[in-house]
Amino acid sequence: MVWPPVLPRLPLDDPGLRTRHLLALPAGIGADEVEVLAVSRFPAARWEQLPGMQDRAAAARGRSAAPVEPGVLRVSRLSTLTGPFAVDQAEAVSLGLPAQTTVVYDAACPRERGAKPYPGGDRDGLKRAFPEAMPVREEERVLLWLVAAARRLGGAVRTGEHGTVLHPDVDGTIDLTLYSSRWLEPDEALAVIQRAVPRARLAMDGKHWAGPATDAGRRALAGNIGTGLPEPGGAGLSAALAQHGVEDERERSRLIAEALAYDAAMLADPPPREGFGVIVDLGVDGLVAVEVGAEEILPPLLRDLPWTVAGAVAYRVRWEPADVDELELERPSFAHKVARGRAIPPMQAIMRELHAAIGGEIADAADFLVAPEDL
Repeated sequence: MVWPPVLPRLPLDDPGLRTRHLLALPAGIGADEVEVLAVSRFPAARWEQLPGMQDRAAAARGRSAAPVEPGVLRVSRLSTLTGPFAVDQAEAVSLGLPAQTTVVYDAACPRERGAKPYPGGDRDGLKRAFPEAMPVREEERVLLWLVAAARRLGGAVRTGEHGTVLHPDVDGTIDLTLYSSRWLEPDEALAVIQRAVPRARLAMDGKHWAGPATDAGRRALAGNIGTGLPEPGGAGLSAALAQHGVEDERERSRLIAEALAYDAAMLADPPPREGFGVIVDLGVDGLVAVEVGAEEILPPLLRDLPWTVAGAVAYRVRWEPADVDELELERPSFAHKVARGRAIPPMQAIMRELHAAIGGEIADAADFLVAPEDL
């Protein structure tokens, strides 16, 4: 008895194969892992035909395993993913895929194109693959998922028509989010984060705004600004006051008194905090920001759970490099990659400490769930 089953070969003689999008994966990636990633983006995804079912039945009867029909995973009403198919090195190279590719999935989806790509970043490489017209609607959703899955699993995507091969960087998106039912006050969150990175500080540190400059507005109208100098407090403030301001001095005094009384009441009994941030300065490597706030739009796998019905608290751990434009490049500079590599350990350490303190579920930038032990 042979198990696991012998995978069917990729039908290279199929004339339509090279017009469809292909997901190429290295050895060791099971169909169940692909299914989990599909459900993470397409909640209704399901197997219409399980891979290896016929072979498992034959094995149960004691017969030798033979190549079986591939599975068919329907990700939406109009799109399916068929596989896994086996390929050898020569077959992979003939398609322009990485030589380490051992398994391929064939994605069938509508061809839907829009306008030419606009200038700017192209982290996923889709602008390079579709220079005449970008995929839209269903095709765009499927392609974005294929690229995200390839990034997560260390694979590649071969696009139809031009046969452009995309090799998404595994570390191209390193941001993480913890979804939890628990709220930490700023000082509590800072204490947890400082266990991982002692130099972390609250982002709301610093002086509070004390109102407009003393020589702005009506004082500017009175001639307190020297000729040729810009108006403190912003250009146009004096003009706006002249058109819309309250002229009566007693009425202005009353309004100011009301505003001061309201500010005092808010300081004495402040409303519940809705969000805050923690900053870790990495010097030349940029900074790590931890943004905390309520979140109602959750990853599909977390929706409708007992503790997420009313939303959750999101703890987003983001990296901001010195040059933020490089975040959107398909192939950033070597210096960017070095800085990113040095930012990953403190980010993962922060996420481990937060998860240990309050529990919840961790998701990556593609909304794929991440096990804490994998950080």
